[in-house]
Amino acid sequence: MAPDHAPRPLDLDSITALVHGFYADVRADPLLGPVFTQAIGAHWDAHLARMVDFWSTVALGSKRYRGNVAVRHLALEGITPAHFAAWVRLWAVHTDARFPPEVAQQLQQTAHGVARNLFRVCLGQPPAFLQAHGRSH
Repeated sequence: MAPDHAPRPLDLDSITALVHGFYADVRADPLLGPVFTQAIGAHWDAHLARMVDFWSTVALGSKRYRGNVAVRHLALEGITPAHFAAWVRLWAVHTDARFPPEVAQQLQQTAHGVARNLFRVCLGQPPAFLQAHGRSH
């Protein structure tokens, strides 16, 4: 992915652009796209709005997101560790392209935490890389 513009500061506009660009690639991804299409169907506008609210809440402290992330993901079917790896990889591509390195790294660390928590929820165990390091949380 080529950057849409020079690296920007983290604000609502840059988070909106990040979320929309990221999910455009998620939809096109051969592994992730079918899962998201099955879960979201024709409701992409609502999903994108929720994701902007979520990421502005965790990255900016905006408190725009109200919901339970874990519950929304419990109903997903066919999720494997590869889905989480692909999601994190794609997020890194987008954050690296859009933000200065320190901001991109912060967003990537947050995404890793989200992925670890959802991995536990969806697969009923911590990610293998945590088990390999002797950590269970």
